[in-house]
Parts: sequence; structure tokens; C-alpha cells
Amino acid sequence: MANTPHTLQEEFPGEAERITALKTSDAHFAKLLADYDEVNDKVHRAESRIDTVSEEHEEALRRERSRVKDAIAAALRAATV
Repeated sequence: MANTPHTLQEEFPGEAERITALKTSDAHFAKLLADYDEVNDKVHRAESRIDTVSEEHEEALRRERSRVKDAIAAALRAATV
């Protein structure tokens, strides 16, 4: 599995200004960003074999990252910033 970090800038190219605006104006959105960074770091550490985890746990981390990313995408679509 690739161990390239999935940064928000890569996941949402061209959305940096909207992400920043929402982060400062919406506490829930800011929490989603923090959650994404946390789980993304865990996935990267697992894929890089820095942290030893089971394949099942690594897959669960990837699913969680995807869930949070989907919530961020939905918030960006719904935002009128």
C-alpha cells in the first residue's frame, strides 16, 4: 500500500481559501479538519510501518479517513462562503 500522506491540499485542490474561511467560522468544520489530520497521520504511520497495526486496523483507519473526507467534501459543497 502506498504510504504517501493524503493532505487536504491534495484532496481538495483549489479549495484552500474556502477551507480556511470555514475553519475560522465553523467550529464543526474545524473539528472535521482536526479529525482528518489525526486519522490521516495514523494511516500514514501504519502504511509506513512506523506503527505496527493489524491489516484490519489499518483498513479501519482508511475507512475512517474516507468518512471524514466525505464529511469535509459535503460541508464544502453546502457552504456559501
